[in-house]
Amino acid sequence: MIKNFKWLLLVSLTFVACNSDDAVVVVSNSSDGLPLTAGTANFSKYVALGNSLTSGYSDGALFIEGQKASHTNIMADQFKAVGGGDFKIPFMSDNIGGFKINGAEIPGYGPRLASTGGGAPTPVSGVPTTEILISIVSGGPYNNCGVPGAKSFHLLSPSYGSAAGIALKTANPYYVRFAPNGTTSVLTYAMSQAPTFFSLWIGANDVLGYAITGGDGTDPITPSAGPAGAGFDATYDALVNTLTSGGAKGVVANIPYVTTTPFFTTVPYNSAAVTAAQASALNSAYAAYNGGLTAAKNASLITEAERLARTISFTAGANGLVMNDEYLTTVNVPAAGLVLPSLRQTTSADYVLLSSGGVSAQAFLPLGNGTQFPLADKWVLSKSEVLELKTATDAYNTKIKAVATAKVLAFVDINALMTQVAGPGFTANGFTVTAAFVIGGGFSTDGVHPSPRGYAMIANKFTQAINTTYGSNLKAVDLGNYRILFPKSL
Repeated sequence: MIKNFKWLLLVSLTFVACNSDDAVVVVSNSSDGLPLTAGTANFSKYVALGNSLTSGYSDGALFIEGQKASHTNIMADQFKAVGGGDFKIPFMSDNIGGFKINGAEIPGYGPRLASTGGGAPTPVSGVPTTEILISIVSGGPYNNCGVPGAKSFHLLSPSYGSAAGIALKTANPYYVRFAPNGTTSVLTYAMSQAPTFFSLWIGANDVLGYAITGGDGTDPITPSAGPAGAGFDATYDALVNTLTSGGAKGVVANIPYVTTTPFFTTVPYNSAAVTAAQASALNSAYAAYNGGLTAAKNASLITEAERLARTISFTAGANGLVMNDEYLTTVNVPAAGLVLPSLRQTTSADYVLLSSGGVSAQAFLPLGNGTQFPLADKWVLSKSEVLELKTATDAYNTKIKAVATAKVLAFVDINALMTQVAGPGFTANGFTVTAAFVIGGGFSTDGVHPSPRGYAMIANKFTQAINTTYGSNLKAVDLGNYRILFPKSL
């Protein structure tokens, strides 16, 4: 009887609710079905600071359609529904990308890459139309202050927008175009707009430069310790302290491990595919080196473990590539006849760079590189260099998280997101974004920067963090509305 009474009461309450004059209205353009709100955030003047990832750099270049697909522009469009203002972008002149000077393309700033899905991506046809020294400052101020190539300390440099510094590499041509003069830092330029809300995603280039050069020493890792403008920690404090000095709220993001990108994961470590006859010839060629390792071990110059790690051995099928490794013990004793190069074969702990040309079936590795000819340091990220990069990235990320917590800023764990993308993949809206080169949907043809769909995925993580921290209810964008590759012709 009691059970029946409870059932009847439930039915009566349901009937009343269904016939109430207070109908529940569900809003489709918010994350929670409630009317849109900015919460405690003020998006009326949104300014974005960062590097290429902030600017919308893609396919090895900055170009108009790529800039439109930046995660910052996607976010700015969402902000407009809750009081956000215009978001001005310092657009390039075309969809070719790159710079020219006096009508000629500038080396290192060429056209964007494109791929039809087969083989290595190639530059699109056409000469860049963006003149490197023509200022567009009159069209500003620009809300997107993302500068491709910028490291953390560059945002504080007053000379980063000086045209005279381009040749000296103390200035950046992308910033020179929209900087008000040659003595205003990116941070000062952003603050001149009196932002009410900001995003800051910086630090990737502080490790990426070292990584994409194979740790050859030409582009060192920015140390964590040191004064502002030299060490990451103090620089990051200076950036955030200034950005929040006027009461602005904001969102910050940490740095992904570089080894989650296709640039480092596409070319297998065991790319040396040889026949039995080739393996025999190579083993004969490296016999003297292997014998020298045994002599060095017998002379107590190296350990048995290192001798084994350095021994070159090929078999029919897939093999590790022969590489130079400066972290190996130097064997240089002419008097004993022991002068050996620091060679070993790559293992699963090493990463062969996409820039090595290994992805191309007709170049580099088939020509004997990595077999007959050891790979130079710049083509491989060794396990020791990977550890250095991880240590630095972890230190940066600890600092970023601590500052976000202290300043009560929204925080985005991009490192966790990209680790997921590089692993099982990230699924939303019926699509799974992975780190597979060209076809995975997450990355552009340069193997480092996101595709439009990748940027949309990142934008959703940013807005999710903003919602959580400030009580807004911005809705995630549909990944299906963003392409995974730009076509050759735009």
